[in-house]
Amino acid sequence: MPVPFNDLRRAFVRQQPALEAAALDVLRGGWYVMGEHGRNFERAFAQWCGVADCVGVANGTDALQLALTALNVEPGSRVVCVANAGSYAPTAIFATSALPRFVDVDDQRLLINVDEALVALEERPAAIIVTHLYGRLAPIEQICAHAARLGIPVIEDCAQAHGASRGGRKAGSFGAISCFSFYPTKNLGALGDGGACLTSNPNLAARLRALRQYGWTEKYRIGVASGRNSRLDELQAALLLCRLPQLHANNLRRREIAARYLALINHPDLRLPQLLDDDVAHLFVLRCKRRQQLLAHLRTCGVGCDVHYPIPDHRQPAWSSDLTGLSMPVTEAAADEVLSLPCFPELEEAEVDAVIAAVNAFPVDAGEGA
Repeated sequence: MPVPFNDLRRAFVRQQPALEAAALDVLRGGWYVMGEHGRNFERAFAQWCGVADCVGVANGTDALQLALTALNVEPGSRVVCVANAGSYAPTAIFATSALPRFVDVDDQRLLINVDEALVALEERPAAIIVTHLYGRLAPIEQICAHAARLGIPVIEDCAQAHGASRGGRKAGSFGAISCFSFYPTKNLGALGDGGACLTSNPNLAARLRALRQYGWTEKYRIGVASGRNSRLDELQAALLLCRLPQLHANNLRRREIAARYLALINHPDLRLPQLLDDDVAHLFVLRCKRRQQLLAHLRTCGVGCDVHYPIPDHRQPAWSSDLTGLSMPVTEAAADEVLSLPCFPELEEAEVDAVIAAVNAFPVDAGEGA
């Protein structure tokens, strides 16, 4: 049977009456930006994540850029980040006229290498962005502790980690500011673009609220420099508020699918991921040195799959000339090997079985294996 990599229609149908009612409530209300629905979602999501304030913005990349601006990251300064997470962090860094200070990732979980991060922090960068990739929590506690001793702010990139938790604390509650995306495929997804910055610092919250709306400190009065127009609209806020109560159950379903893959996929040419207690399985990402052959095989079997992500940030054509000589072996090797299997909550058991069968049917390499 054909198995989609994702099918957003299924998620809509499952909640169709509630989503349609929420949307109709916004449409009939006649207030579409910066209204009651936005405030209600901000309060609910902040409480759910265990922080004091949530500031809704237009998308996750804007959230990162606004976080850097709120922390007074200056042009030409360095911001530490990884290079295997789809280029979103460096896009925001370059947009503030700062420069990325890339560090490699660990070979097992493909998250920021904590030893390299601590070395980079000793260089006194303006900030560090810690990305919780694929639904996996990065080593955030060690990094936050070291950064605090040096007075360096930590930004959490939680775009793929809604609900991931460790020690009773959720992703987004560790850093000075955390940034979320609500792109439709995320664990908590809107029906369009959306994002948020979260913080428990009231001064940063006030600054973020001004920055997302031109820098206004009151209507038409720009009291904060470098503001922009980046607001979460009322329709998306209402839909997100409708979906928030389902997030925990959806994360559990993602983990069930991932656990089934781990239990039943058995192939010598594949490296399967770990599934730790703090993982919300945003993506199920395996590794294969013959990725292109595996990709072609799965597509022939009718299994949708994708690559997250094929080009390391320091090899992107628009930036590579500025990063000549930079080498990150783990990041570069992973970019050639990673492959994502379907792992969304509405995936049916028969479809999970079909994915497992297709992967296990991949012809074994007669040479050196994976």
